[in-house]
Order: sequence, then structure tokens, then C-alpha cells
Amino acid sequence: MSFPLFIASRYLTTRSKRTFISIISVMSVLGVAIGVAALVIVMSVYNGVTREMRDKILGINPHVLVMSSMPGAFQPPVQDGSGAGPQQLGQPWVDAVLSVSDVRTVAPYLYAEVLLSTPSGATGLVVRGIDTDPAAGSMSLLDKLEEGSAEDFMQGVSGTAGMIVGRDLANRFRLGVGSRVNLMSPAGQRTTAGFVPKLRTFRVAGIFKSGMSEFDGRLAYVPISAVQDLMGYPSSHISGLEVFVRDPYAAPQVAKDIQKKLGVPFFTRNWVDMNANLFAALQMERFGMFIVLLMVILVGSFSIITSLVMLVMEKTRDIAILMSMGATAASIRRIFTLQGALIGAAGTALGYVLGIVLALLLKKYQFIELPQGVYMMDTLPVIIEFFDLAVIGAVSMLLCTGAAIYPARQAARLVPAEALRYE
Repeated sequence: MSFPLFIASRYLTTRSKRTFISIISVMSVLGVAIGVAALVIVMSVYNGVTREMRDKILGINPHVLVMSSMPGAFQPPVQDGSGAGPQQLGQPWVDAVLSVSDVRTVAPYLYAEVLLSTPSGATGLVVRGIDTDPAAGSMSLLDKLEEGSAEDFMQGVSGTAGMIVGRDLANRFRLGVGSRVNLMSPAGQRTTAGFVPKLRTFRVAGIFKSGMSEFDGRLAYVPISAVQDLMGYPSSHISGLEVFVRDPYAAPQVAKDIQKKLGVPFFTRNWVDMNANLFAALQMERFGMFIVLLMVILVGSFSIITSLVMLVMEKTRDIAILMSMGATAASIRRIFTLQGALIGAAGTALGYVLGIVLALLLKKYQFIELPQGVYMMDTLPVIIEFFDLAVIGAVSMLLCTGAAIYPARQAARLVPAEALRYE
């Protein structure tokens, strides 16, 4: 053990003649510990919320959307008269997108706005026609239904097409698995009696809950062929392609590669760009909370300044004797700087223990519940990341060590003859 570290540890572990200085040192340790613990818990919750929101978004939306600025661009270039089944929709472009690196699956989709009619009322609805071919792997949401099954949706029952609705929509109109609803197309058809809206009956085959009210209350999934029939579109008409990549975070680069591969009039959008405002807001809130809680550690570091200044005043005679025995000003400065670092290390370690234990308890027992229907989740998710712990520890040690610089410089400036004049 070096001489400065030995003296610094002795000053901290021995009882001071002035109990008040010891109390300030303990309060400094506790202040740093509380700040570190709060940062660990809050950063872990923010990590969990961000991950949970990302998973919910990816459960509803594909990683990349391929669309066209020209109507009918996804129509087959040559019609052979055999018709295009769901597995053949957009096949030339599906094959082109599949050839792009990192693409996992590609499936056609079709959006339409319709009127939902039930015995309990009616509302506007966005229907999303998806490929019912299991090999297409359109949505992970189909594997996480609250009620019903994806098989009933894909196969239909008694010639009636299946439909999957959100939990909010089901609660609003008292829908359950097996309920029959009517979808009305705004396109309609002309008859001798005039303009008659086209009406089709669907059977609720499943209910999903994404936690996002705009989806749970305004979106429904139906087979793409049923949407084409309802809207009066040809059997080869689609809105675009849903692309799923192996690494969701590589979606922006994959989208650029697809855009380059297909060219004009096709364009792409990825899930990162479509939700950029949401994640930017979360990141800003995360940074703001980090700064706010950092103030708690800063308060603890000011307590370190107070305790070390008072300790320097108390140990003036000891410092003068050490300097008379050959201790340099640099070694005296290191003694008190190391004291600040030791206080910071003790507070940081205690904060780590408190923060990690409380975060793990929150993760296991979920004793904080959120109001249902207000947030995207019912409980606070927790994910502890080593990088966050490292940053918190580094910032805490930097503040505590920096707080000891002024008292250490004052101690190093003492003149032994002046300090011992009246001894």
C-alpha cells in the first residue's frame, strides 16, 4: 500500500476528535449511494420500457415496408389467365427482395378503410389484409393472441372469413371469439336500385392486445383475399410488401439495399424511421432523468468538499509534521484526493448494491402496477445493462474525486513553520 493511500485510509477509519466531521462523511457516502441507486433503478426501468415498446411495435409492424408511388406497380407484368393466388401476389418483387442480404421473410399486405357494423354499434376501421400462408410469417402477433387461434383465422369457418381484432375494439363492442360482424366497403357497387355499399360478414377468430390503443381499438387483420373481395380489387392487387429482417436494428440499411435493388417507382420505410419521434422522446426523457438524478450525487460530492475542508483544518498539525518529515506537496495532495475517491467508491458500491437489489426485486415481484389502458404496459419492466452501470460508476467517481481537489490543494499549500508556530 502506498504512503498516501495508507494515510488516507487511516484518516477515514480512525475516530475523529470531532464527531461532526465523521457524520458529514457518512452523509456524503449515503448521498452518493442514494444517487447511484436511483440512477441504476431509473436507467434499468427506461431500458425495460424501451425494449417493451420496441417489441410491441415490432409485434404489430414489419421491419421494412416496400411501397410504390405508382398505382398498380405491384401488378404482375404478364397475366397468364390462371389467376394469382395469395402465395403468388407480387411474386417477382418478393423474389427480388428475398435476394437482398439479411432479409428473412417477405409477405404481401393490403390496407383498406371500412365501416365495422355490430349489434352494439358501428365505427370506422382499418383492416390489414395479410397472407394466410404460414410460410410467409407475416406477424409475430398471430402467435401471441389473447383469445382464439391463428389456425381458425387462416382456415376460416363454414365459408366465413376470419378476422382478428384488438382488445379495446372487442371490449367496446362486446366481441368474443366466434362473434360475427359486418364490414362495409365505401366503394360499393351500382345496381338498378342505385348505389349499394358492398357488405361482407366476418367471424372473429382471435383477439390480440398490443398495449397500444391506436392499434387495439382501430385495427383488424383479415385474409388478403377477403379484403380484395370486399373492396372490389383484382386478385393481384396489393398495397405493398412486408419485409422481416434477421436483425431488427439492421432494418435501415436493409431498406436502403431494397430501395437500390427495386429502383423507381418503389420506395421503402423502416420501423426505426416510422417511430423516430417516439424513440427520440424516450431518449430525451432518459437523458433528462439522468441529469436530474445526477444532481443527487452532486449534492453528495459537495458534502465531501465540506468534510474534507474541515478535516484539513483539524489535521493541520499532522500535515505540517508529515511535510517536515519529507512528505512533498504532491503526496499531501494525493492523500486528500484519495480520501474523496474512497468516499466516492464506498458510496458507489453501496449504491450499486441498493439499486441492483431493488431493481431485481421490482423485476421479479412487479410490485408497481400501472393503470390499465393508460400506458402501453401494466407493470414496469426492468433490464439491467452493464454499460449503464459502468457509466453511472464512472460519473460518480469522477464527481467525488473532483470534489476533493480543492481541499487537497489547500492542504498542499500549508507551510509547516506557520502551522507549527504556536505548538
